[in-house]
Amino acid sequence: MDLTNKVVIISGGAASIGADITKEMHAQGAQVVIADINKEAGEALAKSLGENALFVPTDITLNEQLENLVVATIDKFGKIDALVNNAASYGDEGATTDRNTWLKTLDVNVVSAAMLGELCRPQLKKNKGCIINTGSVSGNFPHIARWAYPVSKAALAHLTKTQAVEYAEDGIRVNLLRLGHIWSDPFNGLTKGDRQHADQATAAFNLKGRVANGKEVGQVAAFVASDKASYMTGGEIPVDGGYSAMGPEGHMPLFPILAK
Repeated sequence: MDLTNKVVIISGGAASIGADITKEMHAQGAQVVIADINKEAGEALAKSLGENALFVPTDITLNEQLENLVVATIDKFGKIDALVNNAASYGDEGATTDRNTWLKTLDVNVVSAAMLGELCRPQLKKNKGCIINTGSVSGNFPHIARWAYPVSKAALAHLTKTQAVEYAEDGIRVNLLRLGHIWSDPFNGLTKGDRQHADQATAAFNLKGRVANGKEVGQVAAFVASDKASYMTGGEIPVDGGYSAMGPEGHMPLFPILAK
């Protein structure tokens, strides 16, 4: 997964899963651009990674800040080889979600990914680059009491295919990582930092019996961004521990239960 001399922008790249993607891309030789709304976390991560990292404070819902991100990246590193649309809003109150929350969630999770992809398109075309969108199993399967976030991730999956079809003429690959249960800020907050409880609570929903580490997402992202994945486009790559493979029966055999 040699990313030497590749320049990668990671939105939401300063914390949680985004930070793990940033670190893994950097470890594989990439020059990473951390686009994040959290200035303190972004500056700290860029400083820890050194000269091949740049932090650009970015609210991805503002066009002028997206434009500044692209310009700052080219000014610093001279090109763009890959874009990881990872930033996400988790705003969701199920069926009672208000209009403003719906619009913000869709704006962050889908619209901004489309806008940034188009702004990066000339550079990605020039360098035969790629876009990686961070999706979720919730975009494929309905979750009780969750409406806006899953719908946004379903839309992002369709956007991925739309980008892949349209950008193919430019030699740009576009893929989606379909994430399952990952140890991240939301999981940390919900469990008050209890990783063992998170593993136990999610065991019935995946075949690995645990939540994933963010680094495991980063490693897949690095592969998809690399030349090793040159024939992959328009795809949904599951990083879900087998969540998507299971049907309604899960991974418990039904017949023994019936026989009792």
